[in-house]
Amino acid sequence: MSTTEATKDFLASHPRLLGALFTLVLLLGQAGIVAGGTHTQVGP
Repeated sequence: MSTTEATKDFLASHPRLLGALFTLVLLLGQAGIVAGGTHTQVGP
C-alpha cells in the first residue's frame, strides 16, 4: 500500500479530521491574503 492510499484510507475513516484540515487550509489562505495586503515601509 502506498502512502497516498494509506492517507486516503485514514482520512476516509476520520471525516471530522478531514473537515478540520480543510478549514485550517482555508484560514491559512485567508491569513496569507491579509498579510500580503498590508503595506509596511521599513526605512526612510
